[in-house]
Amino acid sequence: MAAVDIHLGKDSYTVEIRRGLLEDTGRKIRRLTDAEKIAVVTDDHVGPLYGERFRRILEDAGFTVRIITIPAGETSKNLSVFGDVLNAMADFEMTRKDALVTLSGGVPGDLGGYAAASYMRGIPFFQVPTTILAQIDSSVGGKVAVDLPAGKNLAGAFYQPRGVFIDPDLLSTLPARFIHDGLAEAVKYGCIGDSRLFSLFESMENEADLEAHMEDIICASVQQKARVVEADAKEQNLRQILNFGHTIGHAVERYFHYETYTHGEGVAIGMALLTEQTERMGLTEKGTAARMKKVLEKLSLPVTVPVEAARLIPEIMHDKKRRGNRITLVTIPRIGEAELLPVDTEELSRYIVTGEDAL
Repeated sequence: MAAVDIHLGKDSYTVEIRRGLLEDTGRKIRRLTDAEKIAVVTDDHVGPLYGERFRRILEDAGFTVRIITIPAGETSKNLSVFGDVLNAMADFEMTRKDALVTLSGGVPGDLGGYAAASYMRGIPFFQVPTTILAQIDSSVGGKVAVDLPAGKNLAGAFYQPRGVFIDPDLLSTLPARFIHDGLAEAVKYGCIGDSRLFSLFESMENEADLEAHMEDIICASVQQKARVVEADAKEQNLRQILNFGHTIGHAVERYFHYETYTHGEGVAIGMALLTEQTERMGLTEKGTAARMKKVLEKLSLPVTVPVEAARLIPEIMHDKKRRGNRITLVTIPRIGEAELLPVDTEELSRYIVTGEDAL
C-alpha cells in the first residue's frame, strides 16, 4: 500500500492508495473517529454500484449509516442540492460528533465536503473517491464548494478531510472517456512539477500500459498535490499553479453549459491553447506544446475548441481567481516547471487564441 501524508499541522491526514482498499475503509474510519452516525453522500451512478456494499462495510465497523444520493453531474453542484443534503443530515439527527463520507466522483465530493464544513459549523468528513479525477485531484487538498449561476465553485470553503482512501479497483466500472477525463489532471501534474510523470505518459502505447501504471500515476499525482498544498493550503500563492489549464477550461465548461465537455476535457483544452500561445510569445520552451498535445491526444482528450476566444473571455471574467481587473494565468516555461503570470483582463486576448480565430 502507498501512503502519502499531508502535513498541515492539526489538519494533517493521510491519503492511502491500494487495490482492494474499500473493504478496509470502515475499520480505518473507525480508528479516526468516535462518530455514531455516518452520512454517505454519493450520486445516482455510484450509489447503485457501491452504496449497499459500502453501507455493510461501515455497519460492520459499528456505524449507523444513511446513504444520501444526489443526481450525477456538474449541474447538481448547486445551492438547492446542497440544501437538500443538509436537510437530509438534519433529518438523520446527526450531531457535531458524527461524520460524513463522500463515496463518489468530484461533484458529490465537493458538495459533500462543503456540507460537512457547514453542518453545525463543521463535522469530520472522509473521502472515498471513485473516479480517477477525484482520486488524483479533487479528494486531496480540502477545497470544497458548489457552483453559482455566475460561475463555478463560487461558494465554498477550505476544509480538510480526516482521511482519503483510494482504491484503484473502483475505476473498473468507469467508461473509458471518464478515465481519460481524470488523467488530464495527471498530465497537468507532470507539466507543472514532475517531468518523470510526463515522460511516463509519453512512453505508454495503449490502454494496457495505462492500466499497468495506474497506481504509479495516482501516487505521483497525489504526491505533487501534497507538495503544493502543504506549502500553500489556502491558495495564497504557490497553490495557484494547480490551476494550470483551469482558467480557460472552466470558461469552456461554462460556455457549453457543462453539457459538452467534461472537466478534464476542458482542462486539456486550456493547457494546450495557453501553452501554444506562450510558446509563440517566447515564454515556453519550443516544442513543449507539441509534446503536450501528443500526450493529450493519446488519451483521446481534446486540444482545441470550436469557438472564438472572444466568446470565452467573458466567461473568464466570472473566474473566482480574478482580482479586480487582473487574473493570474499559470504558464510552463518547460515540462516540469510552472510560473504564475498576472495579467490585466483587457490583455487576455493576447494569451487565448483558438483555431476558430484563424478562420
